[in-house]
Amino acid sequence: MVSQMVGQPLAGTSFPPAPVDPAAVAAALLPFGESRMLPPAAYTEESVLAWERRHFFSRLMCVGLEAELPSPRDQLAAPAAEGSVLLVRGEDGAVRAFANTCRHRGHELLPSGGRARQKSVICPYHAWTYSLDGTLCGTAGFRGLDKSQWGLAELPAVSWHGLIFVGSGTPGLPAALSALDQIIAPYEPERLVVAGHHTYDAAANWKVLTENYHECYHCPSIHPELCRVSPPRSGDNYPVSGPWAGGTMDLRDGMATMSLSGASGGVPLRGLSGDQLRTVAYVNVVPNVLLSLHPDYVMTHRLIPLAAGRTRIDCTWAFAPEAVSASGFDPSYAVEFWDLTNRQDWAACESVQRGLSSPWASPGPLSPREDAVYSFVTTVARAYQGAPSS
Repeated sequence: MVSQMVGQPLAGTSFPPAPVDPAAVAAALLPFGESRMLPPAAYTEESVLAWERRHFFSRLMCVGLEAELPSPRDQLAAPAAEGSVLLVRGEDGAVRAFANTCRHRGHELLPSGGRARQKSVICPYHAWTYSLDGTLCGTAGFRGLDKSQWGLAELPAVSWHGLIFVGSGTPGLPAALSALDQIIAPYEPERLVVAGHHTYDAAANWKVLTENYHECYHCPSIHPELCRVSPPRSGDNYPVSGPWAGGTMDLRDGMATMSLSGASGGVPLRGLSGDQLRTVAYVNVVPNVLLSLHPDYVMTHRLIPLAAGRTRIDCTWAFAPEAVSASGFDPSYAVEFWDLTNRQDWAACESVQRGLSSPWASPGPLSPREDAVYSFVTTVARAYQGAPSS
């Protein structure tokens, strides 16, 4: 069973219109059953991605997990809307985000994806040194410099269930996701331990990947393994009440989780009961988080647009700490299932991207089973129009 979901505006936003045909955007906002997909230019034009970086990703983007910085002094450079961001866990246990650029000559403090664990942040170019709170405390060879004026540029950041978001929109994020919080909280993702990680490079636009995530209309065609453990027509979609969308799928009788055999190699998450142990929830936090909540693990996809037709996907699998610490624990039962399923999805999305690049491509209609796609598309389309949030 599905329900029509009208996309919500991004909380607290009012944008200049995107460089997309206004008539085509209006067609995407027609009532469900009459609407069309976004025009091909929304997926193929670099000017559109530049607009999205400025008005989606620079304003709010998930750049990492608290689990990736487990201890004080841990440092991680993560890709952001443009350039990268330096995440640092201080001696006080707080995670802070800084622009990953030295205040001297702009050298990266860590290469994107790089890690360090030390009591200060040291630029590898000229050894300018910063405390873990971003204060400049050492300048080799400099004299008379007012160090108080040259600390690292700290970025607005917030942690939500262990996900680290940066950008000017972070103060309003918890309120905007209040309804979603009730769904996520029982899974305690901030408590879980990451035991699997893959990075993918898909030749597809980030929105193509997100739209694919929002429907199982394609599942019988390309996901035989998934269909063996979950009926592709099962589940319900959540009512939309913020910049997110999602729904559930049921597990077949005799299946404990999403794995190639349907068996679990972990333990049920302690906060779940009843139907939560027989379903998998799928949630997209706009713009770049895909959360897949299973009875025994949480899989997180973070989408980082590299070009209009290319997206990096950081995928992690997190399990209950008591499962990970058990003798013989092996996360591959979950990782192998989703690595296979992911690659099936990426191949389909790359074909969609090639098709959208055709001069004959035009926006198509949505099936009755693509109402969550409609929610995502209308969220994007409303922003493309520059509509302020209500």
